[in-house]
Amino acid sequence: QVQLVESGGGLVQAGGSRRLSCAASGIIFSIHVMGWYRQAPGKQRELVATITSGGSTNYADSVKGRFTISRDNAKNTVYLQMNMLKPEDTAVYYCNARHQILGARYEYWGQGTQVTVSS
Repeated sequence: QVQLVESGGGLVQAGGSRRLSCAASGIIFSIHVMGWYRQAPGKQRELVATITSGGSTNYADSVKGRFTISRDNAKNTVYLQMNMLKPEDTAVYYCNARHQILGARYEYWGQGTQVTVSS
């Protein structure tokens, strides 16, 4: 059974920092592309950042220079360090794991963790 469990969400003031964690189980973590997505009220879910098994990262323009994604394969955990938070970063943040092999795509989601940034 695959589980992605996010933690670290909460209320933070604008300009502050927060670190999200996502602990994975039931998958071979090291071969999966891991990502963070977010969904604000009334908006579609959007990509925040991804990190490949080799450590290559990709960020949404809105978070470049402020957020950092990282992974610890020994702990089966992916992190999202969020600095200089803005009220528009308020959203439910979801952890994502995906892997593709022999034409088959496997994708998993966590339950989400709320981040609220007050102005």
